[in-house]
Amino acid sequence: MSAALQPQPELETLAAAPPGAAAPAAEALPAGPVRYHLRHDTVYHYDQPVGESRQLLRLTPRELPWQRCLSHHVEISPEPARRLNFVDGFGNAVQSLHFERDHETLFIRAESWVERDAPPLPALEDGPSWEQVRDLLGYHAGRPAEQHVLEAMAFMFESPHVRLKREFADYAAADFPPGRPLLEAVDALMHRIFREFTFDPEATDVSTPVTEVFERRRGVCQDFAHFMLSCLRSLGLAARYVSGYLLTRPPPGKPRLIGADATHAWVSVHCPQHGWVDFDPTNALLPAREHIVLGWGRDFSDVSPLRGVILGGGEHEPEIAVTVVPADEIAQVYGHDDPSFPASVPLIR
Repeated sequence: MSAALQPQPELETLAAAPPGAAAPAAEALPAGPVRYHLRHDTVYHYDQPVGESRQLLRLTPRELPWQRCLSHHVEISPEPARRLNFVDGFGNAVQSLHFERDHETLFIRAESWVERDAPPLPALEDGPSWEQVRDLLGYHAGRPAEQHVLEAMAFMFESPHVRLKREFADYAAADFPPGRPLLEAVDALMHRIFREFTFDPEATDVSTPVTEVFERRRGVCQDFAHFMLSCLRSLGLAARYVSGYLLTRPPPGKPRLIGADATHAWVSVHCPQHGWVDFDPTNALLPAREHIVLGWGRDFSDVSPLRGVILGGGEHEPEIAVTVVPADEIAQVYGHDDPSFPASVPLIR
């Protein structure tokens, strides 16, 4: 058994599918709000008994004008000695768990029903130039900043996985000529990352520096999000990391499988005229009804779905299974184990 608490590995955020494979399934969705069932299973099998453990869960979908969390339940085995629910500094719901008895396995299942509609998507050419936004976010002696600007400033600086470097600003410069509308420039940068970077789950892990991702131009969705954030912040813009899920399509002729999905990551850029606008560099699109938001922060370290420290345990790796199912496919996916839904909750209209 270890003599001190050791960091537990964070869960790696993977794209639900590489570009060109299982793309977002927007065209398959009916018009109007869509109701999803989410299941996120995490299992740890420890080489040695764990005598004490503290875990932080960020697995509760956020409440947004276009997204409602209709129900949420977390099943845990063994039962923790204490649970505490709180909201972090970014507004994300967090559940803190404290285990005090020996255990060799930890199982956590988070199940949610979410209703998602498409957010209003602004015309990319509509709005201020990127320099105007940069200047608005800059410090001006004697001029108090508005509340929305102060809140956006928290997402302008370096963070554990995001760097401010001239190389990143130089890379983005081709898409940010003088006077170009901010959202149009961000969209161009997103598409260039999509074209020039290769989705490769073997190329990186959660500890890979963003500078190495830039050098190799390979990685997964969290890498592309961190790189895009590094480019935008290096230009003096405010951009945050968004963690969530992505509805995908199974291969043609194949059924949707339990546990075949994964968590996903994208970025959100602050535009004074439109608020926060999301961009998905892994799939080169503006997220809509097929993206389900769990939370946001400066980078992955702020919104890791599960992280903690343990006393003991030896070698261990998490087994993760994520399932995202539209309501009209529940029966065919789960069969007789059809997850129940609180029928008293009305649809968004």
